[in-house]
Amino acid sequence: ILYFIYNFLGVSYLREFSEERIAAPGISGKFDYLEHMADVYILAYGDNLIELFENSGLSLFETMTDTSRVSSTIVREVDVQGTDLENLLYRWLEELLSLYYVENIMCSSIRVKEISIKRTVDDDIEYYIKGECRGEIFNPEKHEARVEVKAVTYHLMRIIRSEDGWRAYFVLDI
Repeated sequence: ILYFIYNFLGVSYLREFSEERIAAPGISGKFDYLEHMADVYILAYGDNLIELFENSGLSLFETMTDTSRVSSTIVREVDVQGTDLENLLYRWLEELLSLYYVENIMCSSIRVKEISIKRTVDDDIEYYIKGECRGEIFNPEKHEARVEVKAVTYHLMRIIRSEDGWRAYFVLDI
């Protein structure tokens, strides 16, 4: 049956469902860009959840500029709560993006200090992340302007743990 599907549908159609298609490399070992028709589709990697969230945050800023040219002169603390891991990632990225829109800060370094999961008094589960971002005010004369990220979306968002570590998939609206 697989042989029939392979010959009938063709190689490219079958591959679309059997493997990820990296459209462009990101920062090696941290994230890559996957194919998407209109927006930016990110695949972030991490050996653990802390690295995964750090690399996801870095991918957000790397989408907008070359973070290797961004100094670490400004430090901002970021902490958010979520209802599950995907919601925590969404809110984390949203808070990081707000640093750019509110203070015009581009971050080149993101360090997660804490990720926790706890049961509340109401018997709900609460996810929490706290981190530190380092960067500087965006300067178009110094920093390459790539694309403007309008928003983080839930579209195609998922977090997966495998034998190779953690992976986060998410789409940035541009």
